[in-house]
Amino acid sequence: MEKRDEQAIDAVRLYFERGFSQAEVAARMGLSRPTVAKLLLRGKEAGFVTVEIHDPRETSSVLGEQLAQRFGLVEARVIHDSGASEREILDDLGRVGADLVESLVEDGMSVGVSWGRTMNAIAARLGRTLRCGVEIVQLKGGTSHSSATTNDFEVMRAFCAAFNAIPRYLPLPVIFEDVRTLKIVRSDPYIASILEAGKQTDLIVFTVGDVSAESLAISHAHLKTDEVNALLATAVGDACSRFFTAEGEVAVSSIDERTTGISLKDLSERPIRVLVAGGPKKAAALATALRMGLATHVVVDQDLARVLLRNRGET
Repeated sequence: MEKRDEQAIDAVRLYFERGFSQAEVAARMGLSRPTVAKLLLRGKEAGFVTVEIHDPRETSSVLGEQLAQRFGLVEARVIHDSGASEREILDDLGRVGADLVESLVEDGMSVGVSWGRTMNAIAARLGRTLRCGVEIVQLKGGTSHSSATTNDFEVMRAFCAAFNAIPRYLPLPVIFEDVRTLKIVRSDPYIASILEAGKQTDLIVFTVGDVSAESLAISHAHLKTDEVNALLATAVGDACSRFFTAEGEVAVSSIDERTTGISLKDLSERPIRVLVAGGPKKAAALATALRMGLATHVVVDQDLARVLLRNRGET
């Protein structure tokens, strides 16, 4: 080990374990304060010390209680991180979402999962558990028509690794070009069994998306220009690539009929439904999804929570 690393370890021990100030560490080690600051940074970057914050507001807060009461939720967890960037919010959603999912998954459960950036963030923060007999079911097709990846297989693998689970993959496009092709594929016994398993899951983890030309749900689908325009004109969001209007109805039936995976109706009937979403762009989609009863448990950031309550005149 390099001498500088040894000094970094000594510095982080004094600063984090003993509670010394940087000035006190400097005096104790016979170094300058700027040198100590650099050693502390070196210690963090080298992994000699990790800092973990336990914010009680993430599991119990006024905002969370108001959301749960307003939308009839079992639980709402709110991330309190003022001034956070979009990347930081996504990471926090993944961390808190993963913690909630870990607390809900029990032995023998069938767990349905979606995909997307938020789902990938959750999957990345899941820890290894001692669960047994768990099955992870892919709720919607994941093969993409775009060059960007959906991370559907990565999400499935991470969930399976976390819960020692058996995977049930759905290796199909999320939206078919021709409804007749989808009907033929659905008749295959293996595909039919996966789709049925999705309908029977005990717990599902998903997110909602906003509707824009750049949104994942639209960019990953093979849609005609008039269909994209129809979605932009009528839809406010999607859940598991099922687009819905502000009234909670299917946005464009011709697209919905070609979509592979769990329907909005079947999704709303699952016993435990964990919805994780963040960012102001998702306000309309999330508010509608909650009014539709798509979630029993929610994880959101504080700004989005306030928008949801403000729109109902509660903050």
